[in-house]
Amino acid sequence: MIKKLTTIGTITVIFLVMIGLIFSNQSVETTSQEPELIVEGDVIMPTKVSRPGCEEIDRCYIPSVIVIDSGKQVTWVNQDSAFHSVTSGFYGEPTELFDSGHLDPFESYTLNFDEIGTYDYFCTLHPWMKGQVIVE
Repeated sequence: MIKKLTTIGTITVIFLVMIGLIFSNQSVETTSQEPELIVEGDVIMPTKVSRPGCEEIDRCYIPSVIVIDSGKQVTWVNQDSAFHSVTSGFYGEPTELFDSGHLDPFESYTLNFDEIGTYDYFCTLHPWMKGQVIVE
């Protein structure tokens, strides 16, 4: 009887090892990370500019002044966790030439500039944020 139990136990162990080897050779590829969202732009609104202080080092919009040729476009990208805007004019004195509305984080706004000139802009939510597009 002990011989039978030993033989059955040995066969069971060998069977389980074979099943384990069969399933271990099958690879299942899983990816737990989502791809990073990469939005490219000409002007970036970096992180933490929703708090005063970025204007002291001229880093509210990067770059704060951009020079382009007539007929080209500019794309602004909000890389901050707060809402921002790109609105023509100065805080309290918008010119109504363009307005992105509120940009969610990682949202972008693109505008074509066909006329030569200097275009000042600001963020309607954060008055210390200001920039300029120079079209030549």
